[in-house]
Amino acid sequence: MKDTDDIATLMAQIGVQARAASVALAEAPHAARRAALERAAQAVEAQAPAILKANAADMEAGRAKELSPAMLDRLMLDEARIGAIAAGLRAVAGQPDPLGQVIAEWDRPSGLHIRRVRTPLGVIGVIYESRPNVTADAGALCLKSGNAVILRGGSESFGTSAALHACLVDGLRAAGLPETAIQRVPTRDRAAVAEMLRMVREIDVIVPRGGKGLVGLVQAEARVPVFAHLEGICHVYLDAAADTDKARRVVLNAKTRRTGICGAAECLLIHRELADGLGAQVIADLIDAGVEVRGCERLATLPGVVPAAPDDWGREYLDSIIAARVVDDLDGAIAHIRAHGSGHTDAIVTEDDIAAESFFTRLDSAILMRNASTQFADGGEFGMGAEIGIATGKLHARGPVGAEQLTSFKYLVEGDGTVRR
Repeated sequence: MKDTDDIATLMAQIGVQARAASVALAEAPHAARRAALERAAQAVEAQAPAILKANAADMEAGRAKELSPAMLDRLMLDEARIGAIAAGLRAVAGQPDPLGQVIAEWDRPSGLHIRRVRTPLGVIGVIYESRPNVTADAGALCLKSGNAVILRGGSESFGTSAALHACLVDGLRAAGLPETAIQRVPTRDRAAVAEMLRMVREIDVIVPRGGKGLVGLVQAEARVPVFAHLEGICHVYLDAAADTDKARRVVLNAKTRRTGICGAAECLLIHRELADGLGAQVIADLIDAGVEVRGCERLATLPGVVPAAPDDWGREYLDSIIAARVVDDLDGAIAHIRAHGSGHTDAIVTEDDIAAESFFTRLDSAILMRNASTQFADGGEFGMGAEIGIATGKLHARGPVGAEQLTSFKYLVEGDGTVRR
């Protein structure tokens, strides 16, 4: 057979196994799914040396490929990050079981009693790039919500993802659940991605997690429904009523805590009344922290600011770079975000309740914040334990996609010999 035929056969087998596992998971008790995740967390801690060794090899290969610092940061694991992965598994394990949860119930004059209850989506395909922690996060959330999952990690994190996947399988085995409930595509061949996008009978939804190129490809070519966000072009607006200390702390954290994540601020908007005072101070803070500030004509006169080019507005840098612009007022900030934002996360810093409410009402980003860093755009920080991604679409799931968002619902209707007239 040709290589492409081999990949097609491999993916078909994985798909069939995933569909069968999804049926078993939907019927599995919550205690078993929880036990599997708790055991997986123990395995991650026990296998930390092996995981770090695999990650070191991936990092060495990444440097040889001249990956960007942001990509390398996403790829890198250390003891603290492995600890966070284990903690995330336990956090998801400890959450209430979403399956069977009654969303609503009511009685009809006909005598029918109707309940709307949560049910798994079925089989989820996750396609991601260099972040190996997605292996654990996605596996955990799909298992918690009773879904089987097919994981296709990027070539950069191939070895690390394999080591983490083995821990998840260990948990499934110990809990008596099918090991095929969490499968990893065991090849770097990109033909596997093309196959996944066409597996409409085996996969119920695809979740891409990565850069614009990957997500755009998936959205353009997938025949399977997609939960996705194209880019994390996050804005922070300093309103005229911004508190000085809050503004300085929020902006610096939003940009510099981790520059390579989708919740990093990429554009700073400053009310014209603050341009020469607080705005200038915030920009100085950013420059002192090693951030390149690309400013509008008014801000370009400040020390260290680089004049912005037209394509700096609406750009996801994922680096120590931020665009900055002076706007006339709240209306100007909202207009800019509508024109250049990606619907991911946008924040306002203000003590004015009316301005904050207007910002929240008039913008339709998946996440809107007040006096808080955009780096909180994360399922773990929202109390979900982890996330499978941030969805910016408007159908089914928006914002951090946790276990609850990976469910659908069905109606359970009960009568007593009830017939329709």
